[in-house]
Amino acid sequence: MIATVTANPSVDRTLEVDALVPGEVLRARGWATDPGGKGVNVSRALHRNGLDTTALLPLGGAPGRELAALLAEHGVPCERVDVAAPTRSNVTLTDAAGTTTKVNMPGAPLTPGETAALLDAAEALLASGPRWLVAAGSLPEGAPDDLYALLARAAARYGVPVAVDTSGPALRAAVEGGGVDLLKPNEAELAELVGEELSTVGDAVAAARRALAPGNGAVLLTLGRHGALLVDQGGAAWAGGPALAPRSSVGAGDCALAGYLAASGPPHERLAAAVAWGRAAAALPGSTVPGPGDVHPEQVHVVPDPAPELLIKEL
Repeated sequence: MIATVTANPSVDRTLEVDALVPGEVLRARGWATDPGGKGVNVSRALHRNGLDTTALLPLGGAPGRELAALLAEHGVPCERVDVAAPTRSNVTLTDAAGTTTKVNMPGAPLTPGETAALLDAAEALLASGPRWLVAAGSLPEGAPDDLYALLARAAARYGVPVAVDTSGPALRAAVEGGGVDLLKPNEAELAELVGEELSTVGDAVAAARRALAPGNGAVLLTLGRHGALLVDQGGAAWAGGPALAPRSSVGAGDCALAGYLAASGPPHERLAAAVAWGRAAAALPGSTVPGPGDVHPEQVHVVPDPAPELLIKEL
């Protein structure tokens, strides 16, 4: 079983329009409501592909009840921590060209007691011996910046590998705390972490190695339509595929992480699976997660030790 913790879950509402025109009345030609949040998306993708998973999340108010019902509708096992503030809702607008505009609410604040309850529930999941613990997503108001670093330390006590997918102060705290088996930033998040623009493969690999320095295991750096880089103590590899016309980018990185965790075998095979799952998600509407028939690993190729002078935008 792969357990996920999402501190700031959401009800994700997606509207498809022909063109996004500010100031105009737009008519949706398609819409969907899905359970959301990075860890939730990882669990949804794993479950749809036949893997055991449990999603742990704080839920509050009518939106929290709606999110629990949506997870049940999708068949995703859920452990909930009841909180006072209502769960947030996010809105995504996707136009015919595949351009995605996302409006995220800040999220329901957590009290110190609710944060402690979330950590206690995570520890109970760890005691059950999951194959991985995924700590993912933004942190709501009131949660400490080192929440995911605390989860990584708890996972280490139980011998459970941990993957962290977050940004900003939460990512910095997790990196500096060390002991994270897999960090999954995107290009912008890693650039913010190191305070430098990442233009070339060499820039990205150097930044990833700085993130590994405090004692972390590997960096899976997702690059959107440019594929992904995997950097660990053994070296670096890039994987990508032919040009893809995305329908929605929402959740593609989360599905890439799910693909990496679902795969077995050496690191380059996990990297290939990550890219295949991420590409499949980008080809689907809204925050739909791919199933086995959507994933095409035969379209992905892996390049060990890519040339450092290559521009990321040309991969």
